[in-house]
Amino acid sequence: MNNQPRLILVPTPIGNLEDITYRAVRILAEADFILAEDTRTSSVLLKHYGISNKLSAFHQNNEHKVLESTIQKILQSKTVALITDAGTPGISDPGFLLVRECLKNDIEVECLPGPTAFVPALVNSGFPTDHFIFEGFLPVKKGRQTRLQLCAKFEYTFVLYESPHRLLKTLQELITHLGPDRRACVSRELTKIYEENIRGSLAELLEYYDSRPVKGEIVIVIEGLQE
Repeated sequence: MNNQPRLILVPTPIGNLEDITYRAVRILAEADFILAEDTRTSSVLLKHYGISNKLSAFHQNNEHKVLESTIQKILQSKTVALITDAGTPGISDPGFLLVRECLKNDIEVECLPGPTAFVPALVNSGFPTDHFIFEGFLPVKKGRQTRLQLCAKFEYTFVLYESPHRLLKTLQELITHLGPDRRACVSRELTKIYEENIRGSLAELLEYYDSRPVKGEIVIVIEGLQE
C-alpha cells in the first residue's frame, strides 16, 4: 500500500455480485476504512466476499455536512475506499464533491475500472456508440421540460437513467418532444436473472410498458436526431 493518503473509487456490481474485479476485492479488504452510500447495502457485498472492514456513511444527504471531517479522516489514513450501492462512484452517485476536495488537499485519487450501468445498455442498444451523450437522471421538476427540449436536438445517441415509477411519464414526455417514431431501447435489471432489453419506437415502448409492472433500475438509450 502507498504510504501517502489516497482515495480509491471502487466500482461495485450493478446486480450480479460476480461482476467485481480481484483488485477491487483486495482494495476493499486492505483499505483503512470504506465510505459507503448505504452501509446496509454494502454490507451484503462485503459479507459475500468475506470482507470485514469499517464502513462509514457517505451519501447525497450528508456529503456536504461530512465533507470536511471526511477529508480530515482521509488525511490521517493511508488508503480509503469509496463505494456506492451499485456502479462507479461519481456517475449519478456521490463522489464528485469528495474527489474535488481530495484534489484540493493534495490527496491522491484513483478510480478502478468496473461496472457502470449505461455502458452495457448503450452497447447492446444497437445505436451508434462512436459518439454519445450521457444525461443521467432528468430533473424531476424544475428544468425538466427545458432539458427534454435540449435532448430532442441531440444528433448523437443519448442515455438517460430512470426509476421504475417514472418510466411511463418519461416515455410520454419523450414522445411529446422527440416524436413517437424515435427509436430507443429500455434496459432493465441489467446483469440480473431477469435482465430485459426492449427495443422499438418510443410509442411501441410506451405501449409495452403501459400494460406491465415495472421493477428495477432503468437505462433508456435513445437514437440521435436523424436528418
